[in-house]
Amino acid sequence: MTNKEIRELTTEELNKKIEEYKEELFNLRFSQATGNLEKPSRINELRKLVARMKTIIRERELNGEVK
Repeated sequence: MTNKEIRELTTEELNKKIEEYKEELFNLRFSQATGNLEKPSRINELRKLVARMKTIIRERELNGEVK
């Protein structure tokens, strides 16, 4: 998901996506701990994606778009 695609989503949709990705991250970390993780790079991808989404939400708050 690119920054442009993220910016097109509403803040409500972003919050839902963040929750979904955090749940997926939890499951990936659990798989990593048990040694069943196939794609370790997915953890970093998700962490960065969540950070991007949170940054865009914060930018919107600072611009007064969201209360």
